[in-house]
Amino acid sequence: MNRPRRTALITGITGQDGSHLAELLLGKGYEVHGIVRRSSTISGNSRLDGIYQPPHTPDQQLFLHYGDITDASMLTNVIRDIQPDEVYNLAAQSHVHVSFQIPDYTGNVDALGTIRLLEAVRASDCGARFYQASTSELFGSTPPPQNEESPFHPRSPYGVAKLYSYWAVVNYREAYGLHASNGILFNHEGPRRGETFVTRKITRAVARIAAGIQDAVYMGNLNAVRDWGYAPEYVEGMWRMLQHDTPDDYVLATGEGATVRDFVEVAFGHAGLEWEKYVRHDSGQERPAEVDALIGDASKAKRILGWEAKTHWRDLAKLMVDADRQLLDDQLSGRTVHAEHH
Repeated sequence: MNRPRRTALITGITGQDGSHLAELLLGKGYEVHGIVRRSSTISGNSRLDGIYQPPHTPDQQLFLHYGDITDASMLTNVIRDIQPDEVYNLAAQSHVHVSFQIPDYTGNVDALGTIRLLEAVRASDCGARFYQASTSELFGSTPPPQNEESPFHPRSPYGVAKLYSYWAVVNYREAYGLHASNGILFNHEGPRRGETFVTRKITRAVARIAAGIQDAVYMGNLNAVRDWGYAPEYVEGMWRMLQHDTPDDYVLATGEGATVRDFVEVAFGHAGLEWEKYVRHDSGQERPAEVDALIGDASKAKRILGWEAKTHWRDLAKLMVDADRQLLDDQLSGRTVHAEHH
């Protein structure tokens, strides 16, 4: 069957990584399909606003399908119908702290969801290459630096569910010969990051405090060390994994760690603010089991895939502050934004 272009399926396409990946693939001439959950609001697909219009032209390249990673029959039907060359599983309940509150749901989506998608790919016999969004949270309490050979010790229901998915991918690769790879991505951020994730929570608070419409931000553990990179660079790493002839598992990371306090200091400082005046401690935002330090070693990805992170976390913090300040300016010029204190 001759095709004018390669076809990719992305679960989680409306998230930070999914939207960046869709843009990357469209730029490479792919036909891109994404699975989106039905929502009663119209803001759920906002990250795709710049690239998605409902199909109405012969050269349409982006198509969205209603569905959910918990619906096996839907996944099977979509893969049968579109016969993708590449499948990227980015769908997840991806908030670590929240996973302690909804562990059952997190397991259903993050663990069993991967099995459903792998099985749909296997049963369709479409020959698709499969990418699984693994996470540095697999390492948990394992001391840094962490690489592909480091032992796993997840410290949250999220990490445990993602560990199931990691081994499911390895199993389907070994048992069925699927071209299936795990991307063990360390923290990667940007202006499209969800507002409840710590980096975006910080930069959004900086914008609002600088504008005089928020008086403080409440934080949990400021001593946690993370390896923060820039999301658009990381989705290119995902793509490179599926272009390599041999499926494998790769860490993507910058190799440099910083504390949450470091990120706070740079973000507030970029707006000319002294962070100590505005940051309050909230023990309710600390995890029952903390992950103290995640710093990745991505030398394998550099050696085999030619991938390496380029944006330093300090520059990342500044660009996110600039983006949130611009976003707030745009909002204030068009409508009223109510004051928030958390």
